[in-house]
Amino acid sequence: MKKLRILALVHEHLVPPEDTTGIDVLEAEWKMEYDVIETLKEIGHQVRVLGVHDDLMPIRRAAGLFEPHIVFNLMEAFAGVTTFDQNVVSYLELLRLPYTGCNPRGLILARDKALSKKLLAYHRIPVPEFTVVRRGRKPQLSKRLHFPLIVKSLFFEASTGISQASVVENAEQLARRVQFIHESLGTAIVEQFVDGRELYVGVLGNERLDVFPVWEMSFAQMPDNRWRIATERVKWSTQYQKRHGIMTEAAQLDAPLAERIQRIAKRTCRALDLNGYARIDVRMDAEGRVSVLEANPNPNLAYGEDFAESAERQGLPYERLLERILALGLRWEPERTG
Repeated sequence: MKKLRILALVHEHLVPPEDTTGIDVLEAEWKMEYDVIETLKEIGHQVRVLGVHDDLMPIRRAAGLFEPHIVFNLMEAFAGVTTFDQNVVSYLELLRLPYTGCNPRGLILARDKALSKKLLAYHRIPVPEFTVVRRGRKPQLSKRLHFPLIVKSLFFEASTGISQASVVENAEQLARRVQFIHESLGTAIVEQFVDGRELYVGVLGNERLDVFPVWEMSFAQMPDNRWRIATERVKWSTQYQKRHGIMTEAAQLDAPLAERIQRIAKRTCRALDLNGYARIDVRMDAEGRVSVLEANPNPNLAYGEDFAESAERQGLPYERLLERILALGLRWEPERTG
């Protein structure tokens, strides 16, 4: 790949410092941004970092002055609102700037966990039964839902708001957890809990999709009285991970089962109009039944995280992974009419 001028869009509070002397980068909240930016520079690209919070005009000014070949989009929200991430990408399209990652339509469809499940069910892709509980409403369960259930935010990702208390076994626990989500995060989604293995599938591509090996979150040392789920603490606390032997690694599956899960991941990306790169989260019960929990466009790109690790297992080291993502962004063109 020729050397590019890359404008890296990051959250204002996640701009990595130029000097990291004395800082444990592995524990820094800006580790992903640091990994991506420094690797792109090491490859030889010219990278300008722009921190964004609630103003789009700096993007336009930077684009005019720097004239980037492409924007490396690392934004997951705008003005602190997670559902505004698609608006940043829409703005890049209005400016005719190529960008990495998912298009606005895919971001909208995947962000709403209920909408995405309805679309997947229409395409006969297995998903858990669910119901949505809006703020101010009480949970009403259909006959198809039975305990245990899991209560999440309808829109937030990265395990935000998920803890051991998210899995509920009776009406009292359900009401309490729904109220917690309402008060802290907004609308709640109540899903049938799938007790089983937590699996992730990385997908890369626009029209043609490459699927990485199925990855698994292992809970080898988790106490028997804990639910084996990716809580917020499991996801982000390295100390908690070490204490309970929690890690992600290549899933030990027979070839036909692994291929079936990979096909489901591909179908999920196509059903939700995802492009660029994505991670599909699934659960598999003891009988081998697979359910898609959610699709995550633009997942964590940090070096050593499951997406990059599964890419490397596929023969795509971190530097080449980032260059593939750049190439996909340069080739992507929004569908236009008129």
